[in-house]
Amino acid sequence: MTVGVNNADLRQQARELIVRATSIPSLSGQEREVATYLSGWMSAHGFTASIDAAGNAVGERGSGPKTVVLLGHIDTVPGEIPVRVDENDVLHGRGSVDAKGSFCTFVAAVAGLDDATVARARFVCIGATEEEAPSSRGAHHAAHTYQPDAVLIGEPSGWEGLTLGYKGRLVLHASVTKDNFHTAGEGTSAGDDLTESWFRVRAWAQEQSGEGIFGAVQATVQSIESGTDGLTQTARGVFGLRLPPHVSPQQARAELSERLYGLATLDFRGDEVAVRHPRDSVLARVLRVAIRQAGGTPVFKLKTGTSDMNVVAPHWNVPTLAYGPGDSRLDHTPEERLSLSEYDQAVAVLQDALTRLALSLEGTS
Repeated sequence: MTVGVNNADLRQQARELIVRATSIPSLSGQEREVATYLSGWMSAHGFTASIDAAGNAVGERGSGPKTVVLLGHIDTVPGEIPVRVDENDVLHGRGSVDAKGSFCTFVAAVAGLDDATVARARFVCIGATEEEAPSSRGAHHAAHTYQPDAVLIGEPSGWEGLTLGYKGRLVLHASVTKDNFHTAGEGTSAGDDLTESWFRVRAWAQEQSGEGIFGAVQATVQSIESGTDGLTQTARGVFGLRLPPHVSPQQARAELSERLYGLATLDFRGDEVAVRHPRDSVLARVLRVAIRQAGGTPVFKLKTGTSDMNVVAPHWNVPTLAYGPGDSRLDHTPEERLSLSEYDQAVAVLQDALTRLALSLEGTS
């Protein structure tokens, strides 16, 4: 199938793709129905498509010696938003922005590549499962399956935005158990000790922080509870840490374990290392040119959250960026929505960029 960037039929089919994909519920761990739909759409549009062992929807086009992986996620957080396209051509629905919109952008752009481009490179679109869950099952599977030459991560950046990096993450579950005692007596309660643990976590975060929001260690209380059965007091808290590149999860574990020694029982989870890619890679260059050709102004971004970029970065030391239409401030909110005209623009930009990328990669060893 050979189509061009201005092909009206493909543009309409691409819109139907995103509306239908958004209409299919796909909470983390429940992506089978949407993966089946997406793999079917890809099969009908020139891809070799399947559902892999991790439940990912995978489609491949091209036979060239270089491999470009376009990794997006097809699961969503909870929260039902009635799916509709309003009078302003805006798609409302859970996943429209985060991040079915980005993955559908990938699929539609690759479907529109001409024969010369797919002869120069192999394009692998992976609709990953469980990105919104701590497991990141789909991305971990992909990281051990492919060895790409360039990687695009599907996350909303706006059609003019290029995301270079994401902060790391660590989640600390702290608990304190003590014999019950009268509040008029001496000593500290379980709640006191848990509170002191939080104060020490927050102080450590402030000490470790660098410049700007991307350089800061952000510490938040995710939950806290305490109580007694009359004999024993218990207090539990969950503290979330967003880590900049200069603070690894391993460092955070070691230093917080030392600071909270003897105060609380600690359980660390959800390790993700921060990642930041250069802005002058071949991938960044072709996307900048494509955005300018479309009348836009490229904007580089660094995100304080995490994404599948964190998962694959230790395995894929190749040019990598995150790209996708939509406003990331709408992620996980009741107002999640995506302008279909922006979606069209992102598809066109990405198709242009991938065409340029295949040419650029052709001459590399």
